[in-house]
Amino acid sequence: MPALPVIMLPGIILPAGLAYGALIPALGVDVEALAKDLEVYATSEPPADYGLDTEVAGVLGEADARGWERFHLVGYSGGGAVSLALASARPERVASLALLEPAWAGRWDLSPAEQAVWVEYNRLAALPPDQLIPAFVRFGLRPGAEVPAPPPGDPPPWMASRPGGIRAIVRAFEQGDLDRESLRRFDRPVYFALGALSNPDQYEEIATRLGSVFPDFELEVYEKRHHFDPPHRIEPERLAESLQAHWRRAERRPG
Repeated sequence: MPALPVIMLPGIILPAGLAYGALIPALGVDVEALAKDLEVYATSEPPADYGLDTEVAGVLGEADARGWERFHLVGYSGGGAVSLALASARPERVASLALLEPAWAGRWDLSPAEQAVWVEYNRLAALPPDQLIPAFVRFGLRPGAEVPAPPPGDPPPWMASRPGGIRAIVRAFEQGDLDRESLRRFDRPVYFALGALSNPDQYEEIATRLGSVFPDFELEVYEKRHHFDPPHRIEPERLAESLQAHWRRAERRPG
């Protein structure tokens, strides 16, 4: 039996190889997993016309290069938002969808709490680079959750591009939207991993909205996790088990 084709998209900070370095070995030999970096970092500066369509085209190009007509899709944070955009635009290409706290899920039916989140993200995007990343991290947590310490030593060279990437993807979210009816018609299994210590005004609200739209939606709460110590890095074996069950169920579905 051929290995399951899986594309994994990271968030806006860690490169894909680092983000999924613990999870991919835990998935086993029956999975052919591609950890794909976001297109926002494909050039030294985000393109002037950068948007979610740029990311969708990049994923489809990678799949086409491997001859994958249909593939399972895993996306964390910004990569989760891209995954939703792809499932909306090209649902026939997606065998299943696994969302690890997507950072954005369209602009329909936003609660007052989620509207306030985007007002704050726009404020954060205007901060100087040395303030933007720490503020971005703090805002991703539930009030009272412990803020993770920055890694020791000098920042890696790729960190220099992250403030620009954050600003670009926030603009893309502001300018884009998702077709709710297209998501409602997406009949493949959708898995959502939620950290109980993440900012509830963003990630719980998104889970609630998506759970009301996708016809086949499974939510799993990771009680000790938050957006910046996510299960794919801290609890890879548990997440791998959940993903394997999710993919087995998708493979049994007709069509």
